Amino acid sequence: MVTRPVRHVSVNIAQPFVTVADFLGDPANYPSWATGLAGGLAPAGVSPGAEPGEWLADAPQGSAYVRFSPPNDFGIADHRVRFPDGSTLHIPLRAIGNEEGTTVVLTLFRRAGVSDDEFETDAGWVRRDLDALRDLLER
Repeated sequence: MVTRPVRHVSVNIAQPFVTVADFLGDPANYPSWATGLAGGLAPAGVSPGAEPGEWLADAPQGSAYVRFSPPNDFGIADHRVRFPDGSTLHIPLRAIGNEEGTTVVLTLFRRAGVSDDEFETDAGWVRRDLDALRDLLER
């Protein structure tokens, strides 16, 4: 059984859990803070190659399909990114009530062939995105 190294990157947000969970539950909000999806994100509909429920994203690696967890009361905002080459990236994302505010945690899996430095760069990218999410929601 193979497992990959992971990094849990988190940020505390001074907003109630329901506010943060609802925001993360709407895929249309992601381009406003997730730079990997900032190029554009729209329901894929009947786009060639799209699976039901996927969104079409203009990602740094090119067009990709994204499937989001359905909105839920648990703060689960997982999503899967499927790239044109067939590779997929699973992104577990959670909003967790923390007293009167919320902690958001993203689990970053180290992809095969990624060096220590590249993994640190990826973690820094996630950190900046989560900081942008916090700043956006705390305005």
